[in-house]
Amino acid sequence: MSDAARLEKKLLRAAGDAIADFALVEDGDRILVAVSGGKDSWTLLHLLMRLKERAPIRFDLVAVNLDQGQPGYPAHVVEGHLAALGVPYRMLVRDTYSVVRRLVPEGKTTCPVCSRLRRGVLYNAAAEMGCTKIALGHHRDDLVETLLLSALYSGALKSMPPKLRAKDGRNVVIRPLCYAAEEDIAAFAEAMRFPIVPCDLCGSQPNLRRKRVKALLAELTREHSAVKGNLLHALGHVVPSHLLDRDLQRAVADATGRDPWLDAEDEDCATDADVVALAVRERPG
Repeated sequence: MSDAARLEKKLLRAAGDAIADFALVEDGDRILVAVSGGKDSWTLLHLLMRLKERAPIRFDLVAVNLDQGQPGYPAHVVEGHLAALGVPYRMLVRDTYSVVRRLVPEGKTTCPVCSRLRRGVLYNAAAEMGCTKIALGHHRDDLVETLLLSALYSGALKSMPPKLRAKDGRNVVIRPLCYAAEEDIAAFAEAMRFPIVPCDLCGSQPNLRRKRVKALLAELTREHSAVKGNLLHALGHVVPSHLLDRDLQRAVADATGRDPWLDAEDEDCATDADVVALAVRERPG
């Protein structure tokens, strides 16, 4: 089996599990697949096309690329590949780049404003085209990085949801790659030779907090390879009784369970065996 085939199988399993766990794709769906030209969105589109061929339900895909007016953006490269794939697609052009430059002071992060403007364009496009879902290419690493960013800089435990109904009630955002590891996506994109289009607007900002968190996770992963997987697992295994949210505490007031410190669930705490051994050593006589 080739590297591309092996990675495709692994990623299809991850996407299939996410779709099944969160009901991301349903019979009769018309899904807008946001294609930026990066490795994640190309992989997302490829996997959804494969799943469409195999799925026991019927759903349609339309790939949508948004040219945000960045100087030199090679929209023709993206369109050429979409045409070669034979997938229905639409190329949108909205000069949000100038708006971002006007609204964001020099040296400040452009991502929040850029993403809001992009989201608005995609929401409107989905409604106009009668799409029931908007598929985005966020993966496992995006979710765990967002978890740490939110906790460290916003004081909240939250991340990117696999499925989210927008406040306007018109759109549902799905993230079929939420279980997929970034390194697998990068390797697959390279093996498939997707025409990668970088985001120069974001890439020109070296001090983004997300980049710092990504570097921290990379360092921790070198020490313990399961770090990212454990953080993803934590997102799906919340213990409300062991948190400080007062609303949650009222809901789980009578909950029972092990205490991470008293019951030594942390690897840096003493184990039950350690406690017993200490008691034996200190027993008089």
